[in-house]
Amino acid sequence: MITLFHEVSQDCSRITTEKYSTSFSSAIRLLHKDLRTPIFNIYGFVRFADEIVDSFHDYDKATLLAEFKTATYDAIEKKISMNPILHSFQLTVNQYQIDRELIDAFLYSMELDLDQRKYDRAGYEQYIYGSAEVVGLMCLFVFCEGHKQMYEQLKPYARSLGAAFQKVNFLRDLKADYEGLERVYFPGCDFRNFSVADKQAIEEDIQRDFNHAYEGILKLPMKSRFGVYVAYKYYLSLFKKIKKVRPQNILEERIRIPDYGKIFILAKAGIRSHFNLL
Repeated sequence: MITLFHEVSQDCSRITTEKYSTSFSSAIRLLHKDLRTPIFNIYGFVRFADEIVDSFHDYDKATLLAEFKTATYDAIEKKISMNPILHSFQLTVNQYQIDRELIDAFLYSMELDLDQRKYDRAGYEQYIYGSAEVVGLMCLFVFCEGHKQMYEQLKPYARSLGAAFQKVNFLRDLKADYEGLERVYFPGCDFRNFSVADKQAIEEDIQRDFNHAYEGILKLPMKSRFGVYVAYKYYLSLFKKIKKVRPQNILEERIRIPDYGKIFILAKAGIRSHFNLL
């Protein structure tokens, strides 16, 4: 039965999410049960594409990504794929009528990661949009469940949240990106001479994204609000830890939230939600 194939494929996306990101998988489980599987499906797709450009150093990344891109569009058009990650993704794309432009922009940013090493302001904003903001917008299609007016209203906030998450990732993964992959995403920054002013400017930009995103979280439907809020709090806590690191030490370690910290964030968020204090 095709239903069993759907289930197996979507299980693959769920397992992918759980293995690659305990934070996101924990937050997804806090969504209404109707929303969890499609969000896992989106994350599985995004994770596999990102893995090609970030990890497959002993292989022809350009060819692999081109094949993945072709297979993605083929799956969406035919509504089936023998790649379980792409099959689960197309189920979500077709069910929620996710805009093809979002997928185009995401895959273009992945292509940039093959060769692009530095960005000017315009290129940086384009990369942020394609690599992160559109992922937030794909999820928003699911959260809005076909309500176009709601989607348009919440769209700017979803973009801000995706941007905040990605910029925090850039700071968290600075050592791996800069030393391992020779990438510098933040325009005009020399991380060997990274100043307090440089770091503060980046942090102020991220804080604006977080502030704007929070306004949108409060407007989300109840089925998605708590899960998104917890993901927001995870990243905000990570951001606060990064802010405490001196600029000259930013390349020395990868900042993370320990498991006990995540449990505390979840518990505190649950209390705030219970008393309608979000």
